[in-house]
Amino acid sequence: MNQADTKKVQHGRILSCIGGLYTVESSDGISVCKARGVFRKQGITPYAGDMVSFSDGVIEEILPRKNSIIRPPLANLDQIIFVVSMSKPVPNYQLLDKFLAVARFKDIKPVMVLTKLDLASDEQIRRVYSGADIPIISVDYEKPDTIEQVALLLKGKISAFTGNTGVGKSTLLNHIAPELQISVGEVSEKLGRGRHTTRTAVLYPLLGGYIADTPGFSTFETEQYAAIKKEELAACFPEFEPYVGECLFSDCAHICEKGCSVLKALDDGMIEKSRHESYKVMYEEAKQRKEWEK
Repeated sequence: MNQADTKKVQHGRILSCIGGLYTVESSDGISVCKARGVFRKQGITPYAGDMVSFSDGVIEEILPRKNSIIRPPLANLDQIIFVVSMSKPVPNYQLLDKFLAVARFKDIKPVMVLTKLDLASDEQIRRVYSGADIPIISVDYEKPDTIEQVALLLKGKISAFTGNTGVGKSTLLNHIAPELQISVGEVSEKLGRGRHTTRTAVLYPLLGGYIADTPGFSTFETEQYAAIKKEELAACFPEFEPYVGECLFSDCAHICEKGCSVLKALDDGMIEKSRHESYKVMYEEAKQRKEWEK
């Protein structure tokens, strides 16, 4: 019997990717592995969240992904928790809309968690997203039940926490799971944004699932996430759905066309103006994108 015949092949999930070493959780415990040398030649990069087969400390195969995001490199997400502060920093609706659209496009459930309600009201943001089919939770650290609402969403799921730097992602995670002790950075009054305290893609086992704390939006290039075609964009805005099939023209762009039901719904107040503005910006970006970029 040769060595290949005795090699034990195991299956597990990558929890972290740091310095070319991959921490893999399997039924036998935790293993530290390297990737096969051929992966680089083939343009294959293992991500945290990937299910893999490995043996003798080497990842042999990455199993099919249901989705992935590029920066930070995460795979097989069930949901993205968008943490949005009501003040310092204030919500950036257009940037948030881009990421919500990408989440929809990649079939990742978006959830919004609102923080710093002691500094400003959540009335406006709840109105803007009332028709967007997004669960919204307002957290108050003096009300444990609001933290429990977030914790319940995490059970058995693979979740990424993200949002503008300084919104309180790490603070929220530390209230949900104090044992994690995730580093928290102070918000810079001068810049209006926090220091980048989260630098690596790491999954933390929690509540029967996994959570990932990710860098803030300001470190992301949204175009790296998904080159959504202009024809596919309307489907990423759920409040458009009741109207898109009612337009006069089947190829309606919902920008300025005659007989557009989406624009009529906008005029009637059924669709929020800021959401449609974000759609128009993304539509124009999709139009300008070169074919090789797609």
